[in-house]
Amino acid sequence: YTRGTVTAFSPFDARADAEALRKAMKGMGTDEETVLKILTSRNNAQRQEIASAFKTLFGRDLVDDLKSELTGKFETLMVSLMRPTNIFDAHALKHAIKGAGTNEKVLTEILASRTPAEVRNIKQVYLQEYEADLEDKITGETSGYFQRLLVVLLQANRDPDGRVDERLVEQDAQVLFRAGELKWGTDEEKFITILGTRSVSHLRRVFDKYMTISGFQIEETIDRETSGDLEKLLLAVVKCIRSVPAYFAETLYYSMKGAGTDDDTLIRVMVSRSEIDLLDIRQELRKNFAKSLHQMIQKDTSGDYRKALLLLCGGDDE
Repeated sequence: YTRGTVTAFSPFDARADAEALRKAMKGMGTDEETVLKILTSRNNAQRQEIASAFKTLFGRDLVDDLKSELTGKFETLMVSLMRPTNIFDAHALKHAIKGAGTNEKVLTEILASRTPAEVRNIKQVYLQEYEADLEDKITGETSGYFQRLLVVLLQANRDPDGRVDERLVEQDAQVLFRAGELKWGTDEEKFITILGTRSVSHLRRVFDKYMTISGFQIEETIDRETSGDLEKLLLAVVKCIRSVPAYFAETLYYSMKGAGTDDDTLIRVMVSRSEIDLLDIRQELRKNFAKSLHQMIQKDTSGDYRKALLLLCGGDDE
């Protein structure tokens, strides 16, 4: 069951696709149209088969060829589409914590939105691919309560969804209220423990109860009482508990709203959600921002990059 815009292509012939791609990139000039049409209409598993057929037939590496024939954001997008699904997040995190400065936005987006099973997979893949412990890497580059919440999320021990106990809901809502609105300075630790470990269905009830007790949405309290990276991470966690597609709709909206486009975010979200919930994300964007994702991409990007993103988007929501 998927709410993605990209699904398995049928009838699929990996060798025919490999041959078409080779022809598109051989000799003078590149036929970008063929490249983008093939890669956006096959799912990730099929793209891996194409890469393997490409190597078998021509003794060449498809990703290397894409890198040498394409340029700019279009190249980044095509190469991202070729990255095997299971290493996509680990790779993004690796690049978010390497070298000078850490990209907190990427850490926040991935660790707030992935399921515990996905986080466990990311840690395992990170260790295999980079021979390093993801938690060590992250704690080495972050600090304070921001770091602590990331570590809690990395444990991937959120309670599984089950029957919600209203007594505990009431209790958590009161604790958060006392920790946030009622005292000078916020007791961040309470927020971190409750938001990082309780089940999704429990927390949704806690947010409702919090509103009843305090007269505020929990987001408003976080906004007022915390700042910087911690605030962004707490808000991302709350939004993902409420609705992951709504969180990504907002992420995409702000990646294109205003002057300049945050292409890294746009590419990362479009590629990583294309086989999961991009249809739902489109719906949420329409509902919450009265905008169509298709039209935003149309207006904000250009060239082959735009063509490929529009194909991934898979349609307009008038």
